[in-house]
Amino acid sequence: MELLAAAFSAACAVDHDSSTSESDARDSAGHLPGSESSSTPGNGTTPEECPALADSPTTLTEALQMIHPIPADSWRNLIEQIGLLYQEYRDKSTLQEIETRRQQDAEIQGDEDGSPTGEDTPEEEEEEEEPASPPQRRTVPQICLLSNPHSRFNLWQDLPEIQSSGVLEILQPEEVKLQEAMFELVTSEASYYKSLNLLVSHFMENERMKKILHPSEAHILFSNVQDVLAVSERFLLELEHRMEENIVISDVCDIVYHYAASHFSVYITYVSNQTYQERTYKQLLQEKAAFRELIAQLELDPKCRGLPFSSFLILPFQRITRLKLLVQNILKRVEESSEREGTALEAHRELEMVVKACNEGVRKMSRTEQMISIQKKMEFKIKSVPIISHSRWLLKQGELQQMSGPKTSRTLRTKKLFREIYLFLFNDLLVICRQIPGDKYQVFDSASRGLLRVEELEDQGQTLANVFILRLLENADDREATYMLKASSQSEMKRWMTSLAPNRRTKFVSFTSRLLDCPQVQCVHPYVAQQPDELTLELADILNILEKTEDGWIFGERLHDQERGWFPSSMTEEILNPKIRSQNLKECIRVHKMDDPQRSQNKDRRKLGSRNRQ
Repeated sequence: MELLAAAFSAACAVDHDSSTSESDARDSAGHLPGSESSSTPGNGTTPEECPALADSPTTLTEALQMIHPIPADSWRNLIEQIGLLYQEYRDKSTLQEIETRRQQDAEIQGDEDGSPTGEDTPEEEEEEEEPASPPQRRTVPQICLLSNPHSRFNLWQDLPEIQSSGVLEILQPEEVKLQEAMFELVTSEASYYKSLNLLVSHFMENERMKKILHPSEAHILFSNVQDVLAVSERFLLELEHRMEENIVISDVCDIVYHYAASHFSVYITYVSNQTYQERTYKQLLQEKAAFRELIAQLELDPKCRGLPFSSFLILPFQRITRLKLLVQNILKRVEESSEREGTALEAHRELEMVVKACNEGVRKMSRTEQMISIQKKMEFKIKSVPIISHSRWLLKQGELQQMSGPKTSRTLRTKKLFREIYLFLFNDLLVICRQIPGDKYQVFDSASRGLLRVEELEDQGQTLANVFILRLLENADDREATYMLKASSQSEMKRWMTSLAPNRRTKFVSFTSRLLDCPQVQCVHPYVAQQPDELTLELADILNILEKTEDGWIFGERLHDQERGWFPSSMTEEILNPKIRSQNLKECIRVHKMDDPQRSQNKDRRKLGSRNRQ
């Protein structure tokens, strides 16, 4: 299987946006801007000099009929040149994606110097300005940052078979970009397989490792990684066979759909074990010196490229998430209302279900333990409320100050204006407590989350800064209750108000409004959520801004999965160009458009037919 553990080193390092950028910077013949016409092949040949070229087909179907397949040996020789582990590929490709967006966003300077931008700009004005200001092109990214010195190829269009076939004179530019997106899915899977195989062969199957770890410890630490590896191997083989059929890739999303629907459940099993995996790994490092020394020794092996053992353990979760984004990139490039769009939509939906199941698996494990711990700490002064429930989880907890007394000048001068209370907010319940000795909490009120209302006080000076009103329409005593609460900062106040009343109107609109412009940011530094109401960010994530605070926090909605949460503004950069923001939203709307009922019925019939055949 060493042949499967390979793909082009640089191709694995170039993601969709970087592929698109270089494709944009070339004409349909693969030439750089400023070279001969795109209809002219190499060496200056013209259509008149080459009659066969003048009659070249222009459709994908005709191109597929004309182009010969890549010999299996040729393809395998190419994939043997892989040089990047998946962790390296992923980091480099996302950094390239960030840089490409920065270059795009910088174009706003030229836009502002010219005519106004926006969706409502008259077409006549755009046409008049075209001679003076040619259509903008993305700046060619610094591909050399991603290239491996041992590989001569960066993109699908750089392959010798592609260059010599004449296919670049046949396919339209948009089809070339689509080919790059599909090519990246295949080569990145090869890079992922190489890293996953290293986790199994170099770490899990190490003889000393087997002697040090008890079977139960090894099972928790490595879970079903061998099953994941086997699925990746078969998946990669099918992708490779598709590549070998023709140098012009017909589709890959049908293969993705099949595996997501029938085989990717192994990812759910592996990822759901993450909580126990992390805990076991920490315990082993602390309690077993032999394990700690072996891991350090194995990490020093040149095969690992300086990467830590923990980065190999999280590979399956990273890959299943990234695979969904790669399908999104393909979906943005396929023709609308085409068969390939339908296949990509189905593959994307199946992957979304797998990713959601993975997330729920992780949350379920950690939530159950957390709810048990909270239940043990509570003492009820009122009628006891059962805390533990399979459908309940913690959204936010923390200390606030409750105003205790009338708002008079005499009360404001006293030191007992506020007293500490502690809130536990669950997805369906609010519990209000006071902290008592012994790390315990005495519950004195509660209410259903759906019966909460919040209101921000207008600025009334330093004493009442960051104060808001919380109303319980029906509390534990079946009465309406009002609390005036003070937070430690503006961001903390906003975060509590957003969590207590999730349907409260935010400063900016969400993705679901379908408004084609909204403040946006992209993540330039990864961030791991520290509180339940925060959002973990990955490099290159794009988010709509829903709320901002003056002390540096943003409440945002990630476009690719509509997850919401708070994060430090310092982890992101704002996207200033309205055209880029609008494009991001349009692509997101297309990816997440509602299921076509007829397509869903056909899909159900296909699944039923598959079951009957089995």
